Amino acid sequence: MSNVIKRVFPLGFPWDTQDPFLFSVYHLDHYPKGTEAMEPATSLEGRNLGNDFTIKDGWRMYHGLTIPGFPSHPHRGFETVTIVNKGFCDHSDSLGAAGRFGEGDVQWMTAGRGVQHSEMFPLLKTEEENPLELFQIWLNLPKENKFVDPHFAMLWSEDIPVVKSATALVKVIAGKYEGVAAPAPAPNSWAADPKNEVAIWNIHVDAGASFTLPPSESEVNRTLYFYEGEGINIDGKKVGPNNGIALHSQEAVTLVNGTSSAHFLLLQGKPINEPVAKYGPFVMNTDMEIQQAMQEYQLTQFGGWPWPYNDNVHPREKGRFAKYPDGSLEEK
Repeated sequence: MSNVIKRVFPLGFPWDTQDPFLFSVYHLDHYPKGTEAMEPATSLEGRNLGNDFTIKDGWRMYHGLTIPGFPSHPHRGFETVTIVNKGFCDHSDSLGAAGRFGEGDVQWMTAGRGVQHSEMFPLLKTEEENPLELFQIWLNLPKENKFVDPHFAMLWSEDIPVVKSATALVKVIAGKYEGVAAPAPAPNSWAADPKNEVAIWNIHVDAGASFTLPPSESEVNRTLYFYEGEGINIDGKKVGPNNGIALHSQEAVTLVNGTSSAHFLLLQGKPINEPVAKYGPFVMNTDMEIQQAMQEYQLTQFGGWPWPYNDNVHPREKGRFAKYPDGSLEEK
C-alpha cells in the first residue's frame, strides 16, 4: 500500500478534479492546414457540426460551424484558466475585452457575477498543419466572491516562470515552486491568498529521469494528471499515461520515469468546503441561485454581445494581443 497515493483513476473527458477545482479538460487536436478564412482546408462532411466532440481525422470542431471552438456562452460563479501550449485561441467577451493567445500563453478569467465569452481556434497556418494543445481549468470562487465584477487577464508565456533542472522542467502558472512564484492571479481568486496554496504546474520530465514533488506546507488537495508518456513508477506503483493520481500533499513524492519523456499537469489547493450547485456554465452554492442565474441571463444576457458574430475571430494578420475592458491594449 502506497503512503503517498490516495487513488489512481483513468482520465476521461473532462478530467475528475478535487475542491477547489471544478473541472479540467485537455484538448489535443491535430488540425489540418487552414484557409485564408482560418477554417479547416478540408471537407467538414460527416461531422455533427455544432456538437462535434468525436475525434475524426485527429481533430474536433466542438461547437464551431466553420472555425473550431466554442461560440459565445455565459459563465457565473467561478474562474477559467486556459493554458494554450500549441496553437492559438481567440477570445471575445461581453465586457468588450478580446485577445489572441497561444504558444504557451495563459488566460485567467474571473466570471464572477456573470460574463459571456467565446473561445475560437483559428487555423492561422495555410502551408502546414495547425496542432492545438490546450487545458481549460475551472477554479471555484467562494460564496463571498461569487458576485464580484468579471475580470480578464493574460499571463504571457514570456512572463510565466519556468524552473529547469538537468532532467525536468516546471512551468509555474499558479503558486510557487522552489521559491519561484507565478504571476499574480486574478485579485478575487481563491488563488490570491497564499494560505490556500493553490498551484497549477505543467511538468515535463525527461526519459529515464526522476522528479520529486515537494511537500505542501499544509494538507491540501493535490492531483497529478499524467497526460503523455509511456509509464512512471511512483512510490513503488507503476502508473501508465492517461491516469490521474490523487496524492497526500504533505509527503514528498518521487516519480521515476520510463523510456520516453513524461508530461503532467498538477492541480492543488486548499478546499473551499462549501456546497456546490452546478448547471452547465453556472456554479453557485444552491439550486435556487442557479435558477436565479438562468433567469438573469435570459433577461440581461450579462451585458449583451458587442461582437458581430457569436463565433467571433480576429483578423488573420493579428498577432498575440489582449484588449482589456478599459480599452487598454497589449501586443506581443
